[in-house]
Amino acid sequence: MAASASAPPTTRSLKRIVAASLIGTTIEWYDFFLYGSAAALVFNKLFFPESDPLVGTLLSFLTYAVGFAARPLGALVFGHYGDRLGRKKLLVLSLLMMGGATFAIGLLPTHATVGAAAPVLLTVLRLVQGFALGGEWGGAVLLVSEHGDPERRGFWASWPQTGAPAGQLLATGVLSALTALMSDSAFGAWGWRIPFLLSGVLVLLGLWIRLSVDESPVFKAALAQAEERKSAA
Repeated sequence: MAASASAPPTTRSLKRIVAASLIGTTIEWYDFFLYGSAAALVFNKLFFPESDPLVGTLLSFLTYAVGFAARPLGALVFGHYGDRLGRKKLLVLSLLMMGGATFAIGLLPTHATVGAAAPVLLTVLRLVQGFALGGEWGGAVLLVSEHGDPERRGFWASWPQTGAPAGQLLATGVLSALTALMSDSAFGAWGWRIPFLLSGVLVLLGLWIRLSVDESPVFKAALAQAEERKSAA
């Protein structure tokens, strides 16, 4: 049973798994880097308008930084439960968390509408982004490496790493297109929300692709061995 569970995938299925991990990490890094660009462009004015411009910018980047602080915690939690529930389930969860938080940022009321609650909500959603990315980053690499053949495992596992620059390029490209097509006032009033809301579409695409891949054969083998030991006891 364990042997069949750990049978290596075909090259075609392995490429599909690599593509699914790459697309998933690209989408998550798009969401993560998009926040940083928005923090520099509009968040200081929309969520910290009562502060001095310099202080408002620093506070805006402080909310950006909390996402990095949450990443190690996300990696620990997702890694722990990934060993028990499976890589695929946790990667689907991380994608939903990241996409949901990013989409919610696009719908957030600003300081002018709800006052001090606006930056608090923004910070909470940024924490969710960082937590989700912490789980995604290691989980995607692990899923691919556990599917890969021993001879080229490092090669296959390197592909999800390209999701970071790809996500940054995508976020920069979307923002550049919007700022080129819209006036500064329109972008500051509502145009900045479009890239965040677009994340909802990207997540649905990533979810469709990610659900089509198989669970890690290494995890399946470990699960089968645990069941055998339990039955023997």
